[in-house]
Amino acid sequence: MAQATRMPSAARVWWSAVRPATLAASVAPVLVGTAVALHEGSPRWAAGLAALVVGLGMQLGVNFANDYSDHVRGADVARVGPVRAAASGVVAPERVRLVAIAAFAVAAVAGLALSIAVDWRLLIVGAACLLAGWLYTGGPRPYGYFGLGELFVFVFFGLVATTGTVYVEIGRITPLGILMGCGVGFLATAILVLNNLRDIDTDAVAGKRTVATRIGRGPTRILLLLLVCGAFAVPIVVFDAGHPAVRVTARRPADVARQVDRLVRAGHREFVLEPIDRGGMLDQERLGAARYAAGLQSRVELDVEAPTALAIAR
Repeated sequence: MAQATRMPSAARVWWSAVRPATLAASVAPVLVGTAVALHEGSPRWAAGLAALVVGLGMQLGVNFANDYSDHVRGADVARVGPVRAAASGVVAPERVRLVAIAAFAVAAVAGLALSIAVDWRLLIVGAACLLAGWLYTGGPRPYGYFGLGELFVFVFFGLVATTGTVYVEIGRITPLGILMGCGVGFLATAILVLNNLRDIDTDAVAGKRTVATRIGRGPTRILLLLLVCGAFAVPIVVFDAGHPAVRVTARRPADVARQVDRLVRAGHREFVLEPIDRGGMLDQERLGAARYAAGLQSRVELDVEAPTALAIAR
């Protein structure tokens, strides 16, 4: 006599629907954005925490909405991998939909507070995020079923989440923030590509035309490799494309201080002070003025011919 299959508990089903392994995709851009904000200026920590709430709410909302919509469209039949709540038979699909709406609502409230505190134009960005999250697998023509899910993840869980965090913390978007957002986006997209590679057979049966079902297993593996390599290449590019050292030519210490202060405000952190008297008293006064104007996070170097006369101040 065949043994009956044991049904998982409701708590286990809900925890599986959360997809805890994917939550890093919402935390990572906030952490990276905060690191960029710390490098570029003085971050507002409360805004960073609110951005984290938005990110987690969006991730949970997308997870539950995807769970519900895939069940409705029959994409979870004979699925390989973690159990889906709506298709489990333990949790009512309607409850999964309500939880998705609740998660999106938390993200919306936190985003509204950020928009009021920082910039009302963030409301437009937030509305676009919410629509993109729901229409990924929901709505009459979900773009996740037409091979556009990877683009959505790269844009919203990479660029928007990272640069958005930078913006709410220091009030501007920087080239470094955009570049790091690309790195985060590559990794987040790689997670989706890996999941779609796992589900390639069931997605094809259900008519879910992901990138994996369109190009096949072999090319999808190559795409996955390229995304991971791209993510790890970004820090190398950031290091190589950092602000070059700026030569300071002003003669009087007061003029040196003004020139360095202006450059610091423009984002520069490396300075080379051209010598006037081979490291003598005037150069030391100019170096002191440059060091004071540059601050502790910058590097000032006095460039003189004799190696023993090289002075470095931090």
